[in-house]
Amino acid sequence: MLVLIAYDVNTETAEGRRRLRQIAKVCTNYGQRVQNSVFECKLDESQYKKVTHELTQIMDPQTDSLRCYNLGNHYKNRVEHIGVKPAYDVDEAFII
Repeated sequence: MLVLIAYDVNTETAEGRRRLRQIAKVCTNYGQRVQNSVFECKLDESQYKKVTHELTQIMDPQTDSLRCYNLGNHYKNRVEHIGVKPAYDVDEAFII
């Protein structure tokens, strides 16, 4: 399934800036950055549970926000890209 992960981390403190870097690093392990704080991730159910658990352990729910949009397996007609960065195919090989 394709999951869109978006986050907003309060970076007014050094701790917040550290959380921001940690969250971005975790998301990079699971998918492709498509905006500064937005990742497209092709996950199965266990990977989805694992990434959301990892992210909730890092974030501060009092100051940060995390949103996960499950677009399912039939996502191709639900995603439209307009603008400068070319879209990528999430079904292609993903090299880290």
